[in-house]
Amino acid sequence: MRYLLDTHALLWWLNDAPQLSETARRIIGAPSNEIHVSAASAWEIATKFTKGRLPTASLLLPDFAAVINNEGFRELAISSAHMVRSALLPGPHRDPFDRILAAQSITEDMALISLDRDIPPLGVITVW
Repeated sequence: MRYLLDTHALLWWLNDAPQLSETARRIIGAPSNEIHVSAASAWEIATKFTKGRLPTASLLLPDFAAVINNEGFRELAISSAHMVRSALLPGPHRDPFDRILAAQSITEDMALISLDRDIPPLGVITVW
């Protein structure tokens, strides 16, 4: 199966945080699953870091791609189709990072590993 990680799921996986559900942990750790990380997550992490809201990202940002690769994850670039889809998604959810992840998940036919309850109303299948 193919999955896309929400940014919080990625960070919790990398930090072995207890907030990551057992289901998410099993899915991410299963060698048979293809786990993707969006460029939107890199953007979100860098944005929060520069605003002082994610100081621990200093360890992740210098070589984000290498960290993702070392975990066996695949990078997912943001295409124009993703951007158009994100703008056309229904609902009042305004977080641009979430809207891009939702659009990518729908367009690429992947479930999104996310705790965020505001994502499914956008038409995304989530697992947690």
